[in-house]
Amino acid sequence: MIVAIDGPAASGKGTIARRLARYFGLPHLDTGLLYRATARVLIDEGGRLDDVEAAVAAARGLALTEFDEEKLRGREMGEAASVVGAIPEVRAALIDMQRHFTQHPSGAVLDGRDIGTIIAPQADVKIFVTASPETRAQRRALELRGRGEAVNYPDILDDIRKRDERDAGRSAAPLKPAADAEILDTTDLDIEAAFRAALAIVEKKRG
Repeated sequence: MIVAIDGPAASGKGTIARRLARYFGLPHLDTGLLYRATARVLIDEGGRLDDVEAAVAAARGLALTEFDEEKLRGREMGEAASVVGAIPEVRAALIDMQRHFTQHPSGAVLDGRDIGTIIAPQADVKIFVTASPETRAQRRALELRGRGEAVNYPDILDDIRKRDERDAGRSAAPLKPAADAEILDTTDLDIEAAFRAALAIVEKKRG
């Protein structure tokens, strides 16, 4: 069973995907980490995020087992990943890696922004998780505060809206629900309620 979870930043898709993977005993891939890791390489090497050649080289050099998630989280890396992810050549370089992950014998759960539309259009279950920008900004602010980072809600909300515009407007794999995806709005749901709603969708699809 392949489960594709898509959605914008701070919608809850990552947490839902991890919970579903644990529940069904499936491997999980947060594809956003691929773009964060690519951006991290460029930053560490003192390069520009819009350097296409360097970004593609960084993407091709990644391995799914080498992520230091602590270095890839945070507001700066989220913004950097959004810039790198808008480069068509970078997305093309990472497609095979992501598609290979879906070939696990038991299936897989993947979350990102183009799983149901580009990476795994054959997925058995597709869920597009969303929430209002204001709610997502509040969630991101709480997350950053928990990491000890300085929090300015208006700036975070502005970042969320800019990322939404960039992700939806890019030429390669724009953020949008697959035609056959179930929409899950988590604006008024806590994580337990969101997980139960997602689980109900999966169970319904499984028949």
